[in-house]
Amino acid sequence: MLGVSARRTTLLSYSRQCLPRPARLYSTPTKTTNAPATAFAQVPLPHPDYPSLLAQREVPANHLVAMNGFLKRRTPYTILPTPLPDDRASALNSFYFTDSPTQDQLAVMDACLHNLYDVPRAKQIFDQLRTSKSREPLLESRIYNSFLEAYIHMAFVKEPEDRTLWVEDACHLYDLMEKGTDRVHPTASTYAIMLLAWRRFNPESDTPVHLSDLPNPTTLLSNIVERDISPTAVVADRVLASSEEASDIIKLLTKSAVDLNHPRILAELGQAEFLGSHVPDPLEGVPEVKPVLRLATPSEEILDENGNVIPAQPQEEVPFNLNNLRSHLAQVTLARRVLPEDLASRQKLLEESVYDVAVERLRHEAKLFDELGLGNRELHRADLQKWMWDWHQKLKKRLEAEIQEIIAAEAKISQNKQVQQMGPFLSLVKPEKLSLITILEIMRLQGSGGVSDGMKTARALLTVGRAVENEYKAEMCKRNHIAIPSHARPSEFTGYFTGLGYKDLHARRMTAAKYMEDSEEWTSEWTQVLRVRVGSILVDCLMDSATIERTAVDKRTNEEIKENQPAFYHAYEYVRGQKLGVIRLNPVVSERIAKDGLRETLHPRHLPMLVKPKPWLNHDQGGYLYNRSAAMRFKDCQEQQTYLEHATALGNVELVYAGLDVLGSTPWKINRNIFDIVLKVWNSGERLCKIPPAVYDQPEPEKPPNMNTDIKAKSVYGTRLKAFMQDKANNHSDRCSVNYKIEIARAFLGDTMYLPHNLDFRGRAYPIPPHFNHIGDDLSRGLLMFGEAHPLGEKGLRWLKIHLANLYGFDKGNFDERVKFVMDHIDDVYDSAEKPLDGNMWWVKADDPWQCLATCMELRAALESGDPHAYMSSLPVHQDGTCNGLQHYAALGGDVKGAAQVNLSVTDRPSDVYTYVANMVEKVLQEDLNNGDKYAAMLSGRVSRKVVKQTVMTTVYGVTYIGAREQIERQLKDRKDIPEEECWGASAYLAKRVLSCIGDLFSGAKAIQTWLNLCARLISKSIPAERVPDALQAHKARKRQGSLLPKNRIRKEQMSSVVWTTPLGLPIIQPYRKTKRKQVMTAIQSVFISDPNAPAEVNAVKQASAFPPNFIHSLDATHMMLTALECRTQGLTFASVHDSYWTHASSIDKMSEIIRDTFIALHSSDVLEKLATEFRTRYASHKVPLASIRSGQLLKNLQAAGVRIVASSEQANALRQGGFTSFDNIIDVSDKEAGSIAQISKKTETEVPQPMQTEAPKPTQTETPKPKTGKRGRPVKNVIMIEGAKKDVSTVMVHEEGNDDCAGEDDVDSILVDKFVDLGAVLPPLPKKGDFDVETIKKSQYFFS
Repeated sequence: MLGVSARRTTLLSYSRQCLPRPARLYSTPTKTTNAPATAFAQVPLPHPDYPSLLAQREVPANHLVAMNGFLKRRTPYTILPTPLPDDRASALNSFYFTDSPTQDQLAVMDACLHNLYDVPRAKQIFDQLRTSKSREPLLESRIYNSFLEAYIHMAFVKEPEDRTLWVEDACHLYDLMEKGTDRVHPTASTYAIMLLAWRRFNPESDTPVHLSDLPNPTTLLSNIVERDISPTAVVADRVLASSEEASDIIKLLTKSAVDLNHPRILAELGQAEFLGSHVPDPLEGVPEVKPVLRLATPSEEILDENGNVIPAQPQEEVPFNLNNLRSHLAQVTLARRVLPEDLASRQKLLEESVYDVAVERLRHEAKLFDELGLGNRELHRADLQKWMWDWHQKLKKRLEAEIQEIIAAEAKISQNKQVQQMGPFLSLVKPEKLSLITILEIMRLQGSGGVSDGMKTARALLTVGRAVENEYKAEMCKRNHIAIPSHARPSEFTGYFTGLGYKDLHARRMTAAKYMEDSEEWTSEWTQVLRVRVGSILVDCLMDSATIERTAVDKRTNEEIKENQPAFYHAYEYVRGQKLGVIRLNPVVSERIAKDGLRETLHPRHLPMLVKPKPWLNHDQGGYLYNRSAAMRFKDCQEQQTYLEHATALGNVELVYAGLDVLGSTPWKINRNIFDIVLKVWNSGERLCKIPPAVYDQPEPEKPPNMNTDIKAKSVYGTRLKAFMQDKANNHSDRCSVNYKIEIARAFLGDTMYLPHNLDFRGRAYPIPPHFNHIGDDLSRGLLMFGEAHPLGEKGLRWLKIHLANLYGFDKGNFDERVKFVMDHIDDVYDSAEKPLDGNMWWVKADDPWQCLATCMELRAALESGDPHAYMSSLPVHQDGTCNGLQHYAALGGDVKGAAQVNLSVTDRPSDVYTYVANMVEKVLQEDLNNGDKYAAMLSGRVSRKVVKQTVMTTVYGVTYIGAREQIERQLKDRKDIPEEECWGASAYLAKRVLSCIGDLFSGAKAIQTWLNLCARLISKSIPAERVPDALQAHKARKRQGSLLPKNRIRKEQMSSVVWTTPLGLPIIQPYRKTKRKQVMTAIQSVFISDPNAPAEVNAVKQASAFPPNFIHSLDATHMMLTALECRTQGLTFASVHDSYWTHASSIDKMSEIIRDTFIALHSSDVLEKLATEFRTRYASHKVPLASIRSGQLLKNLQAAGVRIVASSEQANALRQGGFTSFDNIIDVSDKEAGSIAQISKKTETEVPQPMQTEAPKPTQTETPKPKTGKRGRPVKNVIMIEGAKKDVSTVMVHEEGNDDCAGEDDVDSILVDKFVDLGAVLPPLPKKGDFDVETIKKSQYFFS
């Protein structure tokens, strides 16, 4: 007879499992401690989810070939349907673009399920959605699983007396999933829940439920096998809360596997049992405390040869532990190591206990304050931490009472009433955390949004509501103990751009994303309205609870007077003529924020990380370990999120996520030398290099003596006083901002830190921590160094000197001149490094003084090290593009002249287009000066490169005169040598001169800009072909009812945003639509917010004007990502600030080569031709109303661009007879070719959609409505008045403005009303490309320098 130990070992052999064995041998006992270590290797764990990739891979001989091939391939598009107008609906539209009411229902459902708050109500909403959205795949399997889990817990925990009903509901829902009735199918979690239900409620359990529908383990295992789901994933699911439950379910499945004769399943379950019993040793070779062992009892007696019973020797065995199994599975599934425990645990602590730590710190400081302050009045000063502790204590009690009152009041309301209940949402997070969230978020928002000493009310309410939502989701993530995947690359890494490399990236990300999703509970997104309502309750309670005691001395009696005042109060102010609600801080609190430490007001999602960020696995999974972040910063646009979700699912954006991972994994550290100097300056309270003084140090303007008699003197004084007050307020705001930076830098001294990144909607990457990062100002950059040091080398030392010259402002000489500049000032460099605050302070005069000082110190340290070439340098060295937007335009258009201006051509010294324009302007000013112009006299000799730089840079982005004037005004004010009251007039004069001097300087760029603008304008005017008949029928039906004129329905159907795909596969969606705001009544004020879930028609003007700059920004973002990936492939440290690329000094030459290679590869892929092809593919079925292009300047621009429309002679004659001769210039008449113009008929009467709003009665023919007038008797634009049956009642409909080329579209009997042209037929041809060869850039020294 086999011994117990031997039998248990052989059970894990796959070959033995293939033989028929007695059932009792398959009880899968737990693994003994002395078992062979080879057991793990004997049975490889089957894992169908993880991809089987080829082991043998060949690294391409030239990785640039792979990159060029990747960029020249046909870019995969993500194409989704155009959103429908808000008064139309369809199943497809609801699937892609969930409306706010449905999203609200999902959020309520989620909140009611949390901790079984109100499961019956959640079930009611769930059943309604299943009925109303039955044909829409809106409700995913995780929602169904959440309900299954809630039903089982209700039956077992909350309502055991009604367990039969709850279990019956669970069985019914499971049956629906198994049959696929609702297009939702079971997952591993589904089977884990149903196995748990059997364990708890089978007829032989302690709480039996006698239902024939309750599936038994054998049935469940059959379905698991049929659906090819791993049993190990089932038994390791998060639903199983205890190791005992998991162990019992393994035994149930093992018995069923024997009955069903599934040897593979038996092997896998045996492996799972082993993994669960095996305690991993993370410190191999180090003696460790033994785990608690339990005595094992033999399952059978052992007899000797005489038949006598041998006394059993109790064996020690490790108890089964579910967490061990999950930890092992995380490593197997992700095929990566879990993050190092020490730093990971610190990061976890930083994220998960922020509010607890804040409370403890405040409690400790308040206690210490009370102890020290006994009997000593001087210590009872106003203290920010003590105030916050007092507010927290009061607000916590207030919230506990308030939430209970809300829940009690809502309980009395019938569930049938359509009232959004707040109780479920306020119960998601404990009142103690709600209190801290509210206080910290309001304190953090101080001075934001252009409001000094306060914040906009709408922004405050939204931010607090979103913070509550984020905390709830972070708690859900932390509760499930999910392992975090790391950044380790596979050993056979073949590069990012090869076919195998890309597939490997996709497979690894999908596997990790599926693991993360399966491990998390389902949670719903909140709508903007819901966030505002939750935030308003919390902020209102804070404003009622938070008070401070202010003390003053009566000047007459010298008595001390004390008064309690609110810490926060609500007020209104006017901004650009609009009344704006604001929440202000008491002045004493505001002053204290600028002086006291701000550690307590910082949330971890606003801080750098101590470990490498979580790799981006999905559109909302990446960055911080537990605080959920979005991969893209959506701008009130649901389309952007939907496109990114689907592009991710299709595997189109793998390199974008990989690029973000590269940027996030760059290590940083604080430059201690700079920090010490900054701290000394800060504590002194003096002004130095944009560190603002503690007390504003500029004198207040003096009141002129003749102010009451001289109107001009009074006006000048008023202007100067207003500027003084604004500067004083800005000084305080800047002081608070610098305080944040210094506090964060202080907290991370001595640590290596990381900056998780995400994207804006154009694909540009930004660090997520907002207060302290390398994209920040000169101070932030000066405080940061790379976390790794590399030896300088000879070339690195030279680049360090060039970098210093660039930072000082001497960046227009050639490289040798820059090196000479530094060596000529080497004494100043040493003086700055050794005596930064006591020497001659040469560094203070630099363009970027703090970075200059850091470089001075680095250069001195290298030169004094004895061997400068071996000096280990951590300082980032930059390579900056020359007017990078123009560089892309010149490469796109092959513009030889433009290329020379922006250093794409080979030159001996760098070109400087800004200085060139400044000199041109000075010549024009000299002519005006001779004619006696006062502004020419005022500005002569003062038009520097810096004054015109921003205007020149943004000219190719379509800057307007207004924008140019504002840019120049800011620069003139910074110079301080133009009187404050003259800055506005001088900037208006100078803006005209600058724009006229630029003229045709960038003619090549202008041609491409015009082409992009025209394409965007036509796309935004287009309508999908399937929507045209409905739109025509709708307006005709309404015309008969007398409510709307014809074109309004057509215009309402113009919902097409400009969408394009970057060469890396990222879909870019312009979010510009006509603003529709929703009014939300709160306890504080009425708040108007935009609803991103209710898309309005596009703003054609904004879509067109923004497309050229957005397209160029998407190109420079692509260039940066390509460079980041290539630098990682070649082992370089890399960071970027848009078009400024950073690496170690020793790596500059290699990075410079990569920058040029990636730029050439990008622009060798025929970017514009691919864009034109995408437009014709993406908008293939779109039609443009002829009425939309016949008015304004658009038709002339189309003619100038070379657009031709083919029309039959009959169509051309009809247009002429209708008086539309303007089309003659772009129409080619041909009866042989197929015409581009189509006349589209309406739908049949039975297909007429019912109007969704109440229509006004038809006006009588005898009444002629008078034009409506507004203020001062002026006629109101775009207003149609429709008289009702009663003469004193009228309905006024105001068109939304913002379409300047819609003039003349509202002719009632227009012959163009049902005539459309294919969008592809009117898209203009590409501008002719010039002769510049992009390969020339390889030889350009100053392309990036």
